[in-house]
Amino acid sequence: MPISFNFGGGFNPGGGFNPGGFQGGGEGFTPPPRRARKPRKPIGNAFTRTLINLGVTLAVGLAYFYVELPAINLHAEEFYVFAFLLCAVYCVCAVLTSGFQGEGVKGYLGFVKKQCAIPFLALLAMIAAIALGALTSWVVLRAGAYSELLPLRNGDFTAEVEEINYDQIPMLDADSAAQLGSRKLGELSDMVSQFEILPNYTQINYQGRPVRVTSLAYGDLIKWFTNRSKGLPAYLIIDMVTQEAEVVRLGEGMKYTTAEHFGRNLYRHLRFRYPTMMFDEPVFEIDEEGIPYWVCSRIVKTIGLFGGTDVKGAVLVNAITGESEYYEEVPNWVDRVYSYDIIMQQYDYYGMYHNGFLNSMFGQKDVTLTTEGWNYIAIDDDVYMYTGVTSVTSDQSNIGFILTNQRTKETRYYPCAGATENSAMDSAQSQVQQMRYKATFPLLLNIAEQPTYFMALKGEDGLVKMYAMVNVQQYSIVSTGSTVADCEVNYRLTLANKGLIGAGAIDVNDGETRMGDGVIAEIRSAVIGGNTHYYVRMENSLGYLNFSTEDVPRAVLLDKGDHIWYTYVLETAEFPENGIVYAKNFWFEGEERPELKPSQVDGTGEDTGGTPAV
Repeated sequence: MPISFNFGGGFNPGGGFNPGGFQGGGEGFTPPPRRARKPRKPIGNAFTRTLINLGVTLAVGLAYFYVELPAINLHAEEFYVFAFLLCAVYCVCAVLTSGFQGEGVKGYLGFVKKQCAIPFLALLAMIAAIALGALTSWVVLRAGAYSELLPLRNGDFTAEVEEINYDQIPMLDADSAAQLGSRKLGELSDMVSQFEILPNYTQINYQGRPVRVTSLAYGDLIKWFTNRSKGLPAYLIIDMVTQEAEVVRLGEGMKYTTAEHFGRNLYRHLRFRYPTMMFDEPVFEIDEEGIPYWVCSRIVKTIGLFGGTDVKGAVLVNAITGESEYYEEVPNWVDRVYSYDIIMQQYDYYGMYHNGFLNSMFGQKDVTLTTEGWNYIAIDDDVYMYTGVTSVTSDQSNIGFILTNQRTKETRYYPCAGATENSAMDSAQSQVQQMRYKATFPLLLNIAEQPTYFMALKGEDGLVKMYAMVNVQQYSIVSTGSTVADCEVNYRLTLANKGLIGAGAIDVNDGETRMGDGVIAEIRSAVIGGNTHYYVRMENSLGYLNFSTEDVPRAVLLDKGDHIWYTYVLETAEFPENGIVYAKNFWFEGEERPELKPSQVDGTGEDTGGTPAV
């Protein structure tokens, strides 16, 4: 008799699950009827739903604006991201509050179109604006406009750029300045545990000297919370000439900085007061009284909607009080309005497109670009940015260079064929290769009417050990020295030996005329550039006085054992050991000599026969 099992339910391999038991065979299965879906009801009436949609969109928009701080400006790309987000949020809210009404794909699309018509039209309008703005900004169509962003004027370097004194030559690069600043802060026990240094140093001309300045920052969020009521107590000044670091303590702390949070954060502080302005990265500066400010350059787009980035004035924010004011023409004490990247980008546009876009791609006649590096130098109380210019088809030599005023954007191009900065750095390093010093990116100086690269040579510890000067046009002419004065002396002597300058141009830059006296212990002579030079060493002195017969013809009368008074020019009170001082004149004992201030006379200023500091 056949046996069957029925467990009250089972699996039918032929037709699916069979609640009546397990049966072999292919009998059909009728599924239970589907439960009817409850219709989704909209929230309230149309007016209520609109208010809810707008409220949610506004809340999301305010949160996004507070965090991301987009400029409400049609020229700002981030504005369109913000607007797209608002449209998307409104559409999602509209669909949710209206109950997802509709059947099938076509029904849902029709429903969404009805609820989101206005945001959708706004989205299409913005897409059209972006396309049109991008087209009108396209460099292919506007190459001429791009090439005119940076007005250039050709100049004569040796005629227009004067030789500067030692106290105007920045001898530190950014890395060395940062290292000195960190070391100085480490000496202050009351600050080092709570604060750190903002890494963005700004080079400015402060009270006639090139310095780098930066603000302190809170060590972390907890230290911000415990110190925010008083603000940041100090800022740092690094003297680029003396290489001294100073922590300037403030009577009232800085409460508006890039290191702050919430409403006192500088970016948020700016955006809430100037919601439509676009800004470059703020830079820290101090005025001539030492009051800290943030210089916030206003960015504008001058070609189409998105092209032709330029600067139009700046907002100055008092770092202590937060008071701010917009200036189209900034005060003279401000040194940095135009950043190096804007200047270099604008020159590259000129170099690439001043002969048209097609020429930049084919033929490339007179197509030039800036070199990879840049540096700063103070001229007439302003800070100028320097960078070299090279042909687009060659990276081994420069054809000239530009100097740009970072406050006014006044730019001059100086044609001067010669070595690139990297070639000059390699040449300088080869002079001290046994010491493995590394050269900093060079400055461009006028030394004896010769364009000259000047750079510091740093050891493995990151500190400056020596200095080097390299002739731009003949970069095989290299001189080094342990001080800037020593380096320049050696460089001028090398130029004279090469016949590039006359003996009268060997003298270093005039500083304060000083007077000394002593007894001659040794005399040596050499002929340089057709003129005889007498190198005189005084008793108890390691240095030499250089008397050129071109300037001091009666130097031939000097003899060992003579007691003389002499004048010389020196930027520092003492000259390095074994150095050379260029003497201006001399007088034997009993001869009438000029009257100088006591501060200009070595020793007591009396005829004591003492040894000068040389």
